[in-house]
Amino acid sequence: MRIGIDLGGTKIEGIVLGPDGVELARERVATPAGDYPATLNAIARLVAGLEGRAGRACQVGIGMPGSFSRASGLVKNANSVCLNGRPLQQDLEALLGRSLRFANDADCFALSEATDGAAVGAGVVFGVIVGTGTGGGIVAEGKLLRGPNGIAGEWGHNPLPWPESGELPGPDCYCGRQGCIENWLSGPGLARDHQHCSGETLTAREISRLAESGDATAQATLERYADRMARALASVINVLDPDVIVLGGGISNIPTLYSAVPARWDRYVFSDRVDTRLVPALHGDAGGVRGAAWLWPA
Repeated sequence: MRIGIDLGGTKIEGIVLGPDGVELARERVATPAGDYPATLNAIARLVAGLEGRAGRACQVGIGMPGSFSRASGLVKNANSVCLNGRPLQQDLEALLGRSLRFANDADCFALSEATDGAAVGAGVVFGVIVGTGTGGGIVAEGKLLRGPNGIAGEWGHNPLPWPESGELPGPDCYCGRQGCIENWLSGPGLARDHQHCSGETLTAREISRLAESGDATAQATLERYADRMARALASVINVLDPDVIVLGGGISNIPTLYSAVPARWDRYVFSDRVDTRLVPALHGDAGGVRGAAWLWPA
């Protein structure tokens, strides 16, 4: 049996999967914000509790923000900044007394949806998380692609393609650059664009609800958003040519995106037709934790 751990900024979730992928147990605890030693201990307690419910020791996979530096072995690029510069793998393996497998949380999401989710059976899958931030992961023939720098699929920190009037230089990004895809397509990015164009301060969910009720201003915001997502995903299709793109995160719950984005990306993809499918995640918020468990093969 496998245990998956999803190490998030506000919660740490764990799951036990049986050999057939059936969920046997699930627990979650609050993440000790900004406290690295307490985070390690919280994960260790969660694993112990799940193994107690499973009745045996399990293989453990960890989904985490950021990735490991190939140069130092330390965590880099994590928005949970207390992890950055820390030997997370070594510390957790010492604490749990076994080998562990790690992957970025967006990679885990992509692996979950490719293994037994919305993209099962697809040759190449691009998994996208659009929520508080924007991340991506790539699975090819059932295997997670990581790359020599450990950043495969990190499309959120590329510039928005084919920028239009008024989109340059773009909003500032925490990475130190301007105009990153994340700052246009994340939930806060959608809210920021709506506020800039309408003067209304609303959340992404509120904008979506207003658009569904017929509000013209909210509908215009979602039209701009759909075109930006179409451009951003078209650049992925031009490079990767995936069979399926799976959306997860809070923004993935906007139903109009699954028709509006493919209707627009044809004009940007370098092909006479686009057969790539855009689909919502089957496992929803559980994709990351399930994917962490699937880091171990059967």
